[in-house]
Formats: sequence, C-alpha cells, structure tokens
Amino acid sequence: MHDDGMVREIQEGKGNVCRDVLSDLPEWFGIPEAVDAYVRDVNDLPMFGYVDGGSVIGFLSLKLHTEFAAEAYVLGVKRAWHRRGVGRCLFWRAEQMLRARRFAYLTVKTVAAASPSKPYAATRNFYEAIGFSPVEVFPTLWGPGNPCLFMIKNISV
Repeated sequence: MHDDGMVREIQEGKGNVCRDVLSDLPEWFGIPEAVDAYVRDVNDLPMFGYVDGGSVIGFLSLKLHTEFAAEAYVLGVKRAWHRRGVGRCLFWRAEQMLRARRFAYLTVKTVAAASPSKPYAATRNFYEAIGFSPVEVFPTLWGPGNPCLFMIKNISV
C-alpha cells in the first residue's frame, strides 16, 4: 500500500508545483492571499511530490519547527486523484524522512468542525484515518469563520 515509487523529494520549482496543484482545489484553497503565501513559503521548505506521467499531481510541504516536531504545512492532491492513496503515500514518505532525523511528532492545522464545510470534514476524516489526533481548536487564529483545528501524530513509534 505504501509504495513510494512515485513519491520524490522536490528540489526546484516548488512554488510552481504548489500553485498548480492548489489551483485545482478551490474549495480548500479559495483565498488568493493564502495561496500566494503558500506558494512563497514552500520554496524554503522540504517538499515531497507524487509524480505521474512526468507531472506532480500531489505534494506535501513540511515545516521543521524544533528537533522534536515538524508540521505538515500544506498538502494538495489534484481532484482527479482523490481517494487513490496519494495523500497516504506522501505522508508515509515524509514520516520516513522525519523518523530518520529522529523527529517524534508531526502536526497539522486544518479548519475545525465548527465551520460547516464538507471538503474540510473530509480533510479531518483523512487526517484521523492516517493517525492524527485532534488536540485544540484556535477559533481566531485564521480569522472569523475559519476556526483552526490543531492535530498531532506520534511518529516515533
């Protein structure tokens, strides 16, 4: 199941990969200023891409916060590839790299259930299915109407 043969670490063109994938996902990434920030930020972060036919159809970018914890900063998988294991493969490969560097925790932030959104309900279900646990809701971190759910996964086991 965790065949990472299609997952590669992306070294160049990270911003272009990010913009290309996120542009296919307006239900999740519909705030242009937020997309621009992701596109800018990923250039300086580790990124894994799922490649098919020479194109990156999904990616995961990480922030390495401390010697113990990293964050899944931004993840996107083109719509046609949803529910086909791409996100799982990206996380599996990222967690391999983080464990090799002795990281103990991987975190992620997403929109909390207080915001009635079917796309984000699916996102929360995905994160829980791959082992993340909800920790805390920050109602105003991302502004009114976008309550932030902080989740964590122990990757040291």
